[in-house]
Amino acid sequence: MQAGGPYAEGECVMIIPTRSILFVPGDSERKIIKSQDVEADAIVLDLEDAVAQGRKAVAREMIANYLKGGASKPGTKLWVRINPLSDPESLADLAAVVAGRPDGILLPKTNGPADVLRLSHYLDALETREALPLGGISILPVVTETAQAPFSLGSYQNANLARLFGLTWGAEDLSAALGASTNKEEDGRWSLTYRTVRSLTLLAAKSCGVQVIETLYDDYRDLEGLRKSCLAARREGFTGRFAIHPDQVVIINEAFTPNADDVSFAERVIAAFAAEPDAGAIGIGGKMFDRPHLEQAKKVLAMRDAFVPDRDRHS
Repeated sequence: MQAGGPYAEGECVMIIPTRSILFVPGDSERKIIKSQDVEADAIVLDLEDAVAQGRKAVAREMIANYLKGGASKPGTKLWVRINPLSDPESLADLAAVVAGRPDGILLPKTNGPADVLRLSHYLDALETREALPLGGISILPVVTETAQAPFSLGSYQNANLARLFGLTWGAEDLSAALGASTNKEEDGRWSLTYRTVRSLTLLAAKSCGVQVIETLYDDYRDLEGLRKSCLAARREGFTGRFAIHPDQVVIINEAFTPNADDVSFAERVIAAFAAEPDAGAIGIGGKMFDRPHLEQAKKVLAMRDAFVPDRDRHS
C-alpha cells in the first residue's frame, strides 16, 4: 500500500500518512537518481531554494524528463516544489512539469487559501491541456512563510480545496520576512512566534482533516536530536516530516510508524470495544476510553499494516 492512500476499515476509509518527504535539488541529476535508493515515502524535486536562478530552466527540463521517464521507486510519491506564485517562474515551472504527472505540488510562501485555489485553477488548465484526469495532482502549501499567512490559517477549513493534501509550516522564510536575526531561543527551542504558527498549522490541518507535515530539522548530523524531535511531533499529532538529507529518512520513518507498544495498546482498545459493541465508553487499566479512542486505535493498526511487513509484526 502506498503512503497517502486510503485504507478501508469496515465502513471507515482512513488515509495512510506520508511519513518522510525528502528534498532533492531539481538541477542535480546525480542526487535525483540517488534518491531512488532512499526509503522515503515521497521525494520533493525542488525548483525553488535549492536551485540557483541561472539554473532554473535546466532544473525544469531535468525534472520534466525524470517524471516522464517513470524511473521512480514503486510506492514513492514524486512531488515538485515550484517557485512562489508571486514569482513569474512558477508558471514556467508548472507548464514544464504537469505533463509528467507529479503526485503533487509543494507551494511555498502561501498567503492563504486563495493561493491554493489559484494554483488549483492553473492545474485544472494544464491537466486539461495534457488530457490528464482532473484533480490528480495534489497541493501541499507551506502556510507560515509570510507575515500575512498565519492570519488566514483558520480559513482553510471552509475553503473547499479539493486538491489539498495537507498543510506544512516553515521558519526560515518567515524569519526573513520578519527581519528576525534568529528563530530560536538560546536553549535551541523555537522562539514564541514560530511555536505559535506551528501550533496554528497543526490545528488548521486537523480542522480540515488533512495531513500535517512537520518542518525540516536543519542539523542533518544530529540524528538523535532528530529522533527526539520527531517523536515529540508525532505525539502532538504531526503525521510526517521533511528530510534534507537521506540519512534522516530512516529516523523519520521509524518515529512516525507505530511501535510495538502502540500496536499492543491499539489492539487492546479494539478488542475491548468488540467485546462490548453497544458501549459508548469502556474502562481499560483504570482509565475511560470512548469512540474517538477506538478510531485512533484503528488508525494505528492501519499504519502498522501499511508500513510494517508481516514478518516483523511480532518480532
